Amino acid sequence: MSGKIWNFNILIDDSFVNFNPNSVEITPDTNDFLVSLVNGFEEGHWMKKNFQNFIYNNIVETALKAEERIKIVDDSYSCLVESAKHLRLIDKDGVDEETKKKDKGRGSEIAEIVLYGIMKHHFNAIPAIPKIYYKQNDKMNALGDDSVHIVITKDGDFQIWLGEAKFYNDLDDKRFGEPLDSIAQMLNPAIIRKEIGILTGLNELDVVLRDNLEMLENVKSILKNFTSIDEIKERLHVPILLLHECEITNCATRLSEEYKKKIIDYHYDRATTYFKKQINKFKSYIDYDKINFHLILFPVPNKSEIVEWFISRAKTLREDAQ
Repeated sequence: MSGKIWNFNILIDDSFVNFNPNSVEITPDTNDFLVSLVNGFEEGHWMKKNFQNFIYNNIVETALKAEERIKIVDDSYSCLVESAKHLRLIDKDGVDEETKKKDKGRGSEIAEIVLYGIMKHHFNAIPAIPKIYYKQNDKMNALGDDSVHIVITKDGDFQIWLGEAKFYNDLDDKRFGEPLDSIAQMLNPAIIRKEIGILTGLNELDVVLRDNLEMLENVKSILKNFTSIDEIKERLHVPILLLHECEITNCATRLSEEYKKKIIDYHYDRATTYFKKQINKFKSYIDYDKINFHLILFPVPNKSEIVEWFISRAKTLREDAQ
């Protein structure tokens, strides 16, 4: 597989039905997809600055409202400073190490930002709700979706993308329970309707689709309160980003064919396990086959180092905002 998402290399962009064709445990379906991507290396080291720049370039769209982004569009540093005001992760700085280990959400905002960037650069998505901004509200946080996007299709229609993003220390089987539980909550018809209600109730779409008023009216008319959940499901895509610490990546020094093959084999294995669990969990869910699921796997060498950098940088930006 060749291609890039921003400056990251795509190793896999495939349907589950293709890489699990002879399963006797389940019947593979065609609505589950895997994207595997990796960062590069330079002079024997993982390109940390490349990853950090991706965070910088995409934090604004998930941490600021559309109107705020427009007001300070020509001042990238001001955008970063304003974005830092809305980060929750840095509020956990200063706690003891044992508390940090127990904090399952540590690094979650990093994963949310990475997912937003992937949605923008790979799926050509329009951010419909800047989740980091609105998750400061406990009611929004309780809904659970980590990204909400609209994708305009080539035929002039649109899709709804409700995403889940996690940052893990590994990809052991036990990790898959949490995102699957979150997706189960997300697919609850009442939750879908609440999320759609928030999407149409805010003025975010009015701003981001201001140059496409026909599409804006189409989206609003279809997502009105009495639209059947069945119709929503036919437009629904669920991206699941699992940003994860990876020993293969930690030991690598080059973006070699050997490294890429190891990651490809590992991610195919992990995706097969994940999708089997997902299909088993949702096998009785009505219209499961109408919803498209996109598992996105992204390895990093050291989670704690990335999290500590993010906290430190965010604290500095927040101090600049005072």
